[in-house]
Amino acid sequence: MSLIARLERLHAEGHARALDVRSEVNRPDHELRPAAVLAAITERDDRPGFLLIHRPSNMRSHPGQVAFPGGKIDPGETPVEAALREAYEELGIHERDVTVIGPSDVYRTGSGYAITPVIAVVPPDIRLSPSPTEVAKWFEAPVDFVFDPANHTHHSAFWQGAERRYIEIMWQEHRIWGVTAGIIANLAQRIDWHG
Repeated sequence: MSLIARLERLHAEGHARALDVRSEVNRPDHELRPAAVLAAITERDDRPGFLLIHRPSNMRSHPGQVAFPGGKIDPGETPVEAALREAYEELGIHERDVTVIGPSDVYRTGSGYAITPVIAVVPPDIRLSPSPTEVAKWFEAPVDFVFDPANHTHHSAFWQGAERRYIEIMWQEHRIWGVTAGIIANLAQRIDWHG
């Protein structure tokens, strides 16, 4: 079975189940700014991986953090359109090279965003052209590794006067945590990769 067919099946099966997914806040979506990210998986026969980026250290918002390519949804855009636009702006990924599997659970952040992850597949040899103002570097983290709960460590810290719980996933020298790790944990529940 191809990766695309497998993901389409797992996406449909996973989203047919009721699950208690993670978010940082329980505010309704209309109180939050809509955003979308492209959870792009490379179509590798041996070990498919998510394309992730490090934000530049001089960015005003989330400097140096690991993220999926993405950002705010513009008026009139769908989450899929926004995720594809942002992936092109940040990594030079052309829409023609993306097979969209579908959106997943909205992740509500303490910083005021309702983020829709859009699962997609891209060729393993895709040419990337990172925007230096948005991307310090990019890397690929294997899906089987980041989806394995054994690789998720749970932490807590005080932020804005309250204790916040978060997940951290270490892949080589890359620290995936916060919103990105929370989205990955939700996707791992929906997409039964190891099942």
